[in-house]
Amino acid sequence: MELLSLFITSVMPVIKVLLVLAIGLFLATESVDLLGPNARHHLNNLVFYVFLPALIGCSIAKTSTVKTLETMWFMPVNIFISCIIGSVLGCILVKITKTPPCLKGLVIACSSAANLGNMLNIILPALCEETNSPFGDSSTCSTYGESYALLSLAMQAIYVWSILYSIMRTSANSIVKENAEILSETLAEPLLVSHGISEDNIYHVDLPDEGNQRMSTFGKMKQCFMTTIRSKSLKMIFAPSTIAAIVGVIVGIVSPFRKALVVDSAPFHVIYSSIEFIGEAGIPSMTLIVGANLLKGLKGSGVKTSLIVGILIIRNILLPASGIVVVKAAMHLGLVGSYSLYQFTLLLQYAIPPAMNIGTILQMLGTGESEFSVLMLWSYVVAAFSLTLWTAFYIWLVT
Repeated sequence: MELLSLFITSVMPVIKVLLVLAIGLFLATESVDLLGPNARHHLNNLVFYVFLPALIGCSIAKTSTVKTLETMWFMPVNIFISCIIGSVLGCILVKITKTPPCLKGLVIACSSAANLGNMLNIILPALCEETNSPFGDSSTCSTYGESYALLSLAMQAIYVWSILYSIMRTSANSIVKENAEILSETLAEPLLVSHGISEDNIYHVDLPDEGNQRMSTFGKMKQCFMTTIRSKSLKMIFAPSTIAAIVGVIVGIVSPFRKALVVDSAPFHVIYSSIEFIGEAGIPSMTLIVGANLLKGLKGSGVKTSLIVGILIIRNILLPASGIVVVKAAMHLGLVGSYSLYQFTLLLQYAIPPAMNIGTILQMLGTGESEFSVLMLWSYVVAAFSLTLWTAFYIWLVT
């Protein structure tokens, strides 16, 4: 493949993202005001509860078969390893730059989670359709490339909406807890004085009535179950996207469900295709939200230059280099097959810029939106060059 053709193929998905970011920024300006704070809030809820679950569920249902689990089992492991490496590097960056507690989750997220959805879905088919593609027959290559991209999207989403969501929520709540402690310390003494509460009866607690103690075993189990169901930690783990991923695995692996819904000749394929059609709105919507948040970031996000440079180094140098070590070690141990496109996809997962659904989480938590937008802008501008170089090097490495 010629260097110019390779450059165009690699830079096209990055340019697409930057153009959609620009559209989102334009729609958020005061003269247009189509993506103001309220509109972004409602659109973000649609992404979280409707678009992303539909996209993830259909992606996993389409790619999850017994055969794919046997041949592509290392891909989820590879994504998890890349997330661990990125998280460790992000924690180191937090220590070096002395990042505020409320932004620690954002730094770890930008360092660990990659935009494996639309980036791979554009790059892999484009490489396969080249006349002198190094990955063999174009039709076979495109089929496998689509499967790799969809599986990567689904696995990354599971990580983002389970582990990473919890980290970012904890980080966002740190500033709230700090303010609450300051407020409670300020109000504690006046409250005690005004209400005439003595030190003796501060710790006085009314004992429960004898009848209340005699709760049946069934009642205790019911109370424990309801408390668990309503707990925030369980809600964080079982986000709509995570539930959709579980349903997608069941539909994909269980043959009767797959034959009834997923395959083209299935009797209820119209249901699957309708859900898939809804899910296609997820990635553009997320990108528009990030672009709209960029307006506030450009006015003054407060992101330190050292933090921006650190994330760029992690995402464009350290992670892609570590990916070579991980994939080469897996190939040496016989964990990865000899198909060059599969090896290339595993390597490319380390060189992709940060994920868009980080912005969806931040929009829900109400913090770090402008900072994330600025980081995304710089990440995708630099990725226009770094991703091209790493793509060329990875192709040379596997072929």
